[in-house]
Amino acid sequence: MMEVGVEILQEHLADYLKRAREGERIVITDHGRSIALLIPIEGSESETARRVWELVESGAARWRGGKPRGSHPRPRNRGKSASDMVLEDRR
Repeated sequence: MMEVGVEILQEHLADYLKRAREGERIVITDHGRSIALLIPIEGSESETARRVWELVESGAARWRGGKPRGSHPRPRNRGKSASDMVLEDRR
């Protein structure tokens, strides 16, 4: 997903609208903070993407424009580590 600052968006609005029409989602930022999302009204979204956005819009999930950080707290390892299992398997 692409990010663009407000000032650059204003200067090149037609270009970014064209990209949105083609299906691209664009995060709009102001001083490095995500403030809006420019998305196509209809389009070429996959079924999975559409379902994910429905979860976000309903409040069941949230997304603030960044990369996923994983679950917090991180799950505990309940056994051997993957590297230990590989080493054991090689013996």
